Amino acid sequence: MSATQAPAKPAPARAPSRWARALDSDLLYSFRRSPLAVGSATVALILILAAVLAPWIAPQDPTNVANLNLLNSFNPPLPLEGSDWTFPLGTDEQGRDVLSAIMFGSRISLIVGAASVIFAVVVGVAVGLLAGYAGGMVDAFLMRAADVQLTFPSILMALLVDGVVSAELPRNLHATFQIYVLIFAIGISRWPQFARTVRGSTLVERNKDYVMAARLIGLGQVRIMATHILPNVLGPVLVLGTLTLGLAILDEATLSFLGVGLPPTQPSLGTLIRIGDDFLFSGQWWVTIFPGVALVLMVLSINLLGDWLRDALNPRLR
Repeated sequence: MSATQAPAKPAPARAPSRWARALDSDLLYSFRRSPLAVGSATVALILILAAVLAPWIAPQDPTNVANLNLLNSFNPPLPLEGSDWTFPLGTDEQGRDVLSAIMFGSRISLIVGAASVIFAVVVGVAVGLLAGYAGGMVDAFLMRAADVQLTFPSILMALLVDGVVSAELPRNLHATFQIYVLIFAIGISRWPQFARTVRGSTLVERNKDYVMAARLIGLGQVRIMATHILPNVLGPVLVLGTLTLGLAILDEATLSFLGVGLPPTQPSLGTLIRIGDDFLFSGQWWVTIFPGVALVLMVLSINLLGDWLRDALNPRLR
């Protein structure tokens, strides 16, 4: 080798993968540093997995009448006297396993809550974008409509919508479409919060330089709102959506407890609590207490995650 030969150049460093960047993100670092967020996420994940996998891991299918045995009714939970390891949380008046009923009920509650929040997000984001970007009479009309709806409690609005829609449906279709009516009723009662949040962010974003540049090059108004403004206003929507999910699950439980939610053939957590309330003071407390505890844990863990997400995405708190 010649003494004057130039040394070999080092190979260029490889750019970190998307997965490596995600693991090193500020959001994940904040999550690992918060024991409350980790604990809430763990509880929420266990409850969600139990609900999603209920048809495969639940000890019993509570919706299948062939699996029920009245001789097993009102079995107490472990470790009370007379309990059975087959029913660790006891049984109700029909011999249904309370643990299995909670898993299937959580599944329905999560479906209704998540679907209603998605519906509220779609409507609220669309209205907020249009109001904030258009301004003028359009903004005034849409926001006054949101203000009028905000004067009514969300549960009262959901009751009103549920009653009107159910009255218009034929009686033989009530059981089939009740879950869709419930999703629509809860979603339509929650959209104003998203609309006002997105409208406020849009008012700030519409006068920034990148929006002005998009107008100068001739992009359409809809494209500017969808591809330029919308991605920059989704941060508050994500936080609000997480917090609203817990409220939507509570709305569903309240409606079902009042008897205007899902039918007994599709028991949600609210329906289970309503059924068990009839036996609360006759000694069979577990029929309503355990579904109530599951509902509290689910809503509390989701709300705590929403609080952490709000703080983690706030640049003033970093």
